[in-house]
Amino acid sequence: MAQSNIIIENKPGEENAIEFINENAKPAANILKKYLDKSFSNPFIIQGSSENNGKLKAAIHLQITNSKNKKDKNSFSIKSDDATIFLAAANEKLLRYAVYTLLENWGFRKFTSKDLYIPKLNRVVFPKNTTQIHNPSFEYRVLFYPDAFDEDFRDWHKLDWHLDDFSIWGHSFHTLLPPKEFFKTNSDFFALYEGKRRPESLCMTNETVVNNVIKKMTQIITDNPKASFISVSQNDDAVYCECDKCKSLNEKHGGPQGSLYFFMNKIAKHFPKTKIATLAYQHTYKAPTNLKIQSNIYTLFCPIELNRGKSIQNDPANKSFIKILQNWGKTASNLYLWDYTVQFSNYLSPFPNINTFSDNYKLFKQNNVKGLFVQGYADVPGDFSELRQYLLAKLLWNTEIDIESTTDDFLRGFYGNAASSIKEYLNLLSKNQENSNRTLDIYSGPIQSRNTFLSPKAMDQYDQLLDEASISVNEDPVLYSRVKKLRLALEYVFFEQSKYYGKEQHGMFIVNANGEKEVKPGLNERVSKFAEACNEFGIYEMSEDGLSPDQYYKNWLEITKNTATHLGEKLEINFLTPPATEYSGKGSAGFVDGINGHKDYNINWIGWYGNDPEIEIITKNLDFNRIKMHFLDNQRNWIFLPQKITIFGYKNKKWNVITEKKFVNLIENYEVKTNEIEITDKSFSTFEKIKLVVQNQEDLPSWRKQKNKKPMVMIDEIELYNK
Repeated sequence: MAQSNIIIENKPGEENAIEFINENAKPAANILKKYLDKSFSNPFIIQGSSENNGKLKAAIHLQITNSKNKKDKNSFSIKSDDATIFLAAANEKLLRYAVYTLLENWGFRKFTSKDLYIPKLNRVVFPKNTTQIHNPSFEYRVLFYPDAFDEDFRDWHKLDWHLDDFSIWGHSFHTLLPPKEFFKTNSDFFALYEGKRRPESLCMTNETVVNNVIKKMTQIITDNPKASFISVSQNDDAVYCECDKCKSLNEKHGGPQGSLYFFMNKIAKHFPKTKIATLAYQHTYKAPTNLKIQSNIYTLFCPIELNRGKSIQNDPANKSFIKILQNWGKTASNLYLWDYTVQFSNYLSPFPNINTFSDNYKLFKQNNVKGLFVQGYADVPGDFSELRQYLLAKLLWNTEIDIESTTDDFLRGFYGNAASSIKEYLNLLSKNQENSNRTLDIYSGPIQSRNTFLSPKAMDQYDQLLDEASISVNEDPVLYSRVKKLRLALEYVFFEQSKYYGKEQHGMFIVNANGEKEVKPGLNERVSKFAEACNEFGIYEMSEDGLSPDQYYKNWLEITKNTATHLGEKLEINFLTPPATEYSGKGSAGFVDGINGHKDYNINWIGWYGNDPEIEIITKNLDFNRIKMHFLDNQRNWIFLPQKITIFGYKNKKWNVITEKKFVNLIENYEVKTNEIEITDKSFSTFEKIKLVVQNQEDLPSWRKQKNKKPMVMIDEIELYNK
């Protein structure tokens, strides 16, 4: 070792020095000293090169080169001769990256913004006469995860931060040309879509629009001199301009992305020194053809609908996506990618996609992706958020890391003696998902996965593994708390699935001696403790919709009361028109189980997409005179109240119209609500069967108009009464 390594000893009385060559390298030298002093009992001495005068030979030198060479703008070096280690970088941030890299080589770890591992060292070693040039796999690296909000965490893991770098981020047309200001007086500034001017997007070929956007951008750029990017991007909508000029460009260049990049090129030429980002999203998802993109345009490609349960290249369904990615890699001057890495509808639900990260990021790099925005839970500590952000940060800097050893290193450091059980839990989640061969979607949840990786059998296995993990660290409050947070995921799945199962096995209800549904003993208290634990861990939202733990518990209590005891509970029901496969719930039995749906369309609701439900109830002359039906109103997800309900009765081998109920015209409203519709008729009991024909909306209302979308009607409990 003495012959091949530089050795810095931790000996009493030994003076070890860190030298900064120039003054702006001193802050990084102080950081290195701060950490080494925590590990060494013998403090390091900081000195400037002008202060030394040969009195004390420094073991580590730090220098900022101020290089203007493009190849140095994102890299740093760690070199050595026979006796000294040299850290050099073009600027202060990159020099901090070098410091943290050296510390990691010596066993230091920053698992989260608050959780550091500081080894107690007798010595540190570094190979003699070596040169390490550290270059990132991607030039721009952003994680939108809880600890990335902390600057020290970002520096340690070599991350950028879009909230500092962008004067405008994301969807921005509504900011650059506000419809409230211009639409009434200048509707021609906005998209002509399906024959009507729509405020959701802009006309890409209107010169006044270009000039107005340039004027607004000039103001924003002036007001944000430190920002290096500005986003000029379509709104979060599928509307685009189909006027004659835009349509001609779209036909010429392969789709709506043609007119977009025609527009973007004009903007980019006006701001040649500004990095202008735009989203490739929905209708602009594919690369334009036969169109050169200006060199200061940064395309942020957004593949939102991928199966997250398999590596992209290992999923045969992704052949077309890979072709689109390849085309972008050849077309875009600067290709960035927006990666969706968590389940946005359920932050706490297990989401076994961690095993795909390494392969996916190698694929992105191979196809000329230069930067990534990795969307996670934002500042909410969701399921396995600590491990996810750690691995993703490592991959963003170097796609060639050994992902298995990096994972093991994190688990040992963060979970201690519980690491082996948690690794087994993590692997079992992935294995069960892979074996199911089912799509893993970022807007899915525990109910859709009840027959795959979150089956009752699998849940029992996970529960046992986390029990073992808890027992192994029960004398360490910090580690025990970390395992407790992991267990919240299983609790959440259990509660969500128990709503779905209702009064069945694994459900939240039991039927008492009076035939009434009541919540299983102790379950309300368990949900209350779950909400308290979420708050304790800072999980203030449980999904991107903003549902808080306290509201979750409040909703739970509402669901516990949302039952009915009625005459139809044991009747046979047939669907004469089948519901949408993915929204078929528990089938026809779900209509007469005495449990009403709440506001979540995944629980108990059954949906018909673009067609009319026809439902047959075998009543056998049951004595009843009132029908109560439940409908969901969730316009944001294209779920609407029906236009009309017609009720038929079957007698003497033919259907007869009994009555009908019409509904008033729809009103724009984005509050999720449930509606009870009652229809009364004394003749119901005279029929062998009743048929309900529900007329769905014929078309989407103007405020939710979108190509390739149809209206859906969702129904739950159908209650029969004689009163």
